Amino acid sequence: MQASPPKQFNRKEVPLQLLLFVDKRPSSAEQIRQIRDCLEELRSDFHFDLQVVDVGEQPYLAEHFKLVATPSLIKIHPEPRQVIAGSDLVSKLMGCWPRWRRSAEDYTTDFNPAVGLMEQAVSEVDPSGGSIAYSAELLRLSDEIFRLKQEKEELLGQLQFKDRIIAMLAHDLRNPLTATSIALETLEMALNPKDGQPSRLPPGMINQLLKHARTQTRAIDRLITDILQAARGTQAELRIQFRQLDLGELCQDVLDSLRGRMQGKAQQLELDIPSDLPPVHADAERVRQVVINLLDNAIKYTPHEGTIRLSILHRTTQKVQVSICDNGPGIPEEDREVIFEDHFRLKRDEAAEGYGIGLSLCRRIIRAHYGQIWVDTDPTHGSCFHFTLPVFRS
Repeated sequence: MQASPPKQFNRKEVPLQLLLFVDKRPSSAEQIRQIRDCLEELRSDFHFDLQVVDVGEQPYLAEHFKLVATPSLIKIHPEPRQVIAGSDLVSKLMGCWPRWRRSAEDYTTDFNPAVGLMEQAVSEVDPSGGSIAYSAELLRLSDEIFRLKQEKEELLGQLQFKDRIIAMLAHDLRNPLTATSIALETLEMALNPKDGQPSRLPPGMINQLLKHARTQTRAIDRLITDILQAARGTQAELRIQFRQLDLGELCQDVLDSLRGRMQGKAQQLELDIPSDLPPVHADAERVRQVVINLLDNAIKYTPHEGTIRLSILHRTTQKVQVSICDNGPGIPEEDREVIFEDHFRLKRDEAAEGYGIGLSLCRRIIRAHYGQIWVDTDPTHGSCFHFTLPVFRS
């Protein structure tokens, strides 16, 4: 079955004009064949113009005529328009045919080709001149304009986001770059003293400085990777490399790297990490990102001389729960879910630096570990962020 494309009707030549809407479902083939056979028989009795429209190829026409089922047959001229549809379309067509034929004959009798008054009246009512192709194209273009407007808004948002990233990239990289530089300069002075004296640094301190430099270098690399990933969009692939992980040791390592910031605000740290904590099944660098992000927020929002609490709980035989709490301003109740959405920022943070991707990325990482992340908050007592990770099973 081949559906013919819509064309311009000439009402002066063919007063009765019909549209048959069909689809390509195998179950409809026989019924459509019967309809077309019936119409061909009727054509020998009274000439009319028939166009067959495939709703899959011309969805705008189906929308224009507000069709709810196929096959459907529409008398579009003469007015008034009439639609018949349903499983017994042939018998319905036979019932309508006498009226349709009579209306077409009346139209032909009333039409004055010399003066063209009827055609002029029709054109005034319908500027398209009854063009089905015109209607279909108008609907298609309207839909295309709407889609392009949406794409434009999305692209503008992405461009603004990328501009903000470029503007703040140097700032966010400064901390790990400075820490790495200090560690390397300290090692250089110790290993190449100007006075020719041997290094005064104990071997343990040298190893600690090297470890710190490596950790900060990895942090720089991961920060750049995640910023680029966020700029590409939320559907970018998140790679997870599962390993057996000592979660307590990782948290201690992160705390050591952030201790200077807490001391700068005279903040107190309360730590509760059980000695018999089981290992977890996780990607160490990804979990490090989550802990750093949550602790960074806790330090940022905890006031001077405030308290930050980190605790780990062997919640069940299958899960370990990490909780990071502060006594900052808390999070409004209506924002407790949306803070984990992409690029969302609290009103209090709109003028502050940051990407608005931190908590969103945290949620993606934890979900990729088959865990959960959520927040409990009280405007008078601050916020507690919790996340779970699966226990490692050998």
